[in-house]
Amino acid sequence: MPGKAIRARGVVQGVGFRPTIWHLARQHRLTGEVWNDGEGVMIHAFGSDADLNEFIRQIPLQLPPLALLDSLEVQAFEGAASSTEFRIINSQHNDVQTPIAADAATCPACLAEIADPNNRRYGYPFTNCTHCGPRLSIVKQMPYDRCHTSMAAFALCPECQGEYDDPADRRFHAQANCCPSCGPSLWLEDKQGRLTNLSDPISHTAELIRLGYIVAIKGLGGFHLACHAADAEAVNRLRQRKRRYAKPFALMARDIQTIARYATVNALESAALQDKAAPIVLLHAQCDTLAPGIAPDDDKLGFMLPYTPLHSLLLQHLSAPIVLTSGNISDEPQCIANEDAKSKLAGIADYWLLHDRAIINRLDDSVARLMDNKIRLLRRARGYSPQALQLPAGFEKTGNILAMGAELKNSFCLLKKGQAVVSQHIGDLESAAVQHDYRNAIALYRQLYQFEPEHIVIDRHPGYLSSQYGQSLSAHENCGLSAVQHHHAHLVACLAEHGIGLDTKPVLAAIFDGLGMGNDGELWGGEFLLGDYREFTRLGHFQPIALPGGNQAMREPWRNLYAQLQHYFAWSTLQQDYAELEMLKFLLNKPLATLDTMLAKNLNAPLCSSCGRWFDAFAAALGLHAAQIDYEGQAAIALETLATTRFAGQQAYQDAWAISSDNSMAVLGWRGLWLAVLNDLKGGIDTADIAARIHHSLIEASVSLLIKFSTETGTDCIVLSGGAFQNHLLLEGVSGQLRAMGKTVLTPQSYPLNDGGLALGQAAIAAAKSLT
Repeated sequence: MPGKAIRARGVVQGVGFRPTIWHLARQHRLTGEVWNDGEGVMIHAFGSDADLNEFIRQIPLQLPPLALLDSLEVQAFEGAASSTEFRIINSQHNDVQTPIAADAATCPACLAEIADPNNRRYGYPFTNCTHCGPRLSIVKQMPYDRCHTSMAAFALCPECQGEYDDPADRRFHAQANCCPSCGPSLWLEDKQGRLTNLSDPISHTAELIRLGYIVAIKGLGGFHLACHAADAEAVNRLRQRKRRYAKPFALMARDIQTIARYATVNALESAALQDKAAPIVLLHAQCDTLAPGIAPDDDKLGFMLPYTPLHSLLLQHLSAPIVLTSGNISDEPQCIANEDAKSKLAGIADYWLLHDRAIINRLDDSVARLMDNKIRLLRRARGYSPQALQLPAGFEKTGNILAMGAELKNSFCLLKKGQAVVSQHIGDLESAAVQHDYRNAIALYRQLYQFEPEHIVIDRHPGYLSSQYGQSLSAHENCGLSAVQHHHAHLVACLAEHGIGLDTKPVLAAIFDGLGMGNDGELWGGEFLLGDYREFTRLGHFQPIALPGGNQAMREPWRNLYAQLQHYFAWSTLQQDYAELEMLKFLLNKPLATLDTMLAKNLNAPLCSSCGRWFDAFAAALGLHAAQIDYEGQAAIALETLATTRFAGQQAYQDAWAISSDNSMAVLGWRGLWLAVLNDLKGGIDTADIAARIHHSLIEASVSLLIKFSTETGTDCIVLSGGAFQNHLLLEGVSGQLRAMGKTVLTPQSYPLNDGGLALGQAAIAAAKSLT
């Protein structure tokens, strides 16, 4: 009887793949066996040619919900069947190459069970199966077996063990399988550590939220802080206690219908909300209003749906949305351990809803937004990490590469045998607590993937803490080290995500962000590049403007405003012609003499071509967070929000930009735009109209320069990336015009436009260079 050896690679372990194969094999009258090993799943199947061919054809069509099939390799097998049946046999583990599945939102079957009074899992907040539930958040090491997860502490009861052992059951080898008799427990504590309402802690938690209390809730990948989203006093109290004074809060609602009362939800956004990853989706606010402190100065609300049984059961008791923000003091990682949460959140929470299933790997909620007709990840974490990206052909020949990522919005990347595994969002490494979390996460990933780096790649900026740790790690591990340019990494991350071939000719790119270290020691951030996986050429950039005060200029937009005005105009002329503008009156109350000295003597005032600081300067000119921002991008977001209301009815200013040449490089200057804005302000034009015209001017200038470079280089493929392209007006405006002119536009989607996607590009550059 003919046989086939079938190798399945991808996310095929711990997701119900083997039971699916078992069912398919029985349906097609096959004998043989299927097992897990270090490369994925191996199948030996025997039967008629017709049955074997149909079986193989059905495999990619019948995947279980959490499986991701990278490849299916089929070869003739000369061996004989070892049984008259088709069997699932014990795992055979060697070098780990198979990816770990991401945590997944509760599946419909589990939701039905917890809602059924006749089911033994009725109301049980830790119900899960092979189609849903915790994965990365509970695993300590590979292989992904129960003994290697935090569920090892809970011995299966006979009924759960029966499900676990039965290939016909959807809980076959579900490592987190449990029930009220054998699984984790939930309880509610007050500030004194006293247990409250032991019989029904979930309904009591809902009642506390309705009464205006703040409750710390232990979730899937960490703690959240919850309060009633319509209770302005509770929301403001949470802001003060958490010391998160302006950054928008995330929201959770029981269903799509509830969300639609507060925000517009189209088909793509609805699908994203209900996806197995269950991200926070940024939606345009409308209709009913919530507490004004939810998202100050923003026209968007970040909603998610319940993604664990605990959340689903809680929201059944609440008709209105709740705030569900990370359980931490601002700028620190969210708490994951009970005692840590009770200690660190003591000044924030009034009550703690706790459980005894340990969280091994901290996972923030992912954040997505619909832009340019695609759902795009702005923060990639729970539900997506650690899904591996199969890189284009050729990358499998490289050694093990560890990419350390950026300073802000950090993630890191492991590249092994052509697969890139980008970690979950780690955060901003300026915080010592986040640095500690970063190092622990790298160590855990190395253990999970049995990964020993042969080469470490860092950002070129010597001040980045990720770069410094990479240097230290390279010396300790005695492995290779290289540094790559920040904006080149943004470009290459986009190429890798889109599967662009290793030897494809160079593409054009506009990379707009806050800043990154350039080749010449200057700070870049408004860049026009021509590049591929290995090399790049800088074709043009924004006019470099000083950052008076260095890092302080990133927190105080007025400094960028003053530097821009000083670059393009004589201050005395501005005082003479625009003395009545609020902008000038505001600046005159600042220590301008000190800034003048810094600018004149180049003291802590580095030149920077940053698009992010460009946005800050114009926001400050319109009176938006001029004095200080409370979080990165706040001024630019406010400018985008203001412009959105009038964007459709406006257009670019005439002569807003000029292109000059500096050593054969195009330099984009903005004197005309500043003059137009000053005159509009003097003329009393509504600031929303001015904001819209500023955006149109940037879009048209960017398109004009890209089309010029496209003509000169004969290149029609253009990458748009960098954090500034999280502005939907900018992304949609530039990409729309380019496509209308026949250009191919590539933009990140599954990995963030911001520095959260940088490590992927770093790893791909180092790998490509190693192949030359």
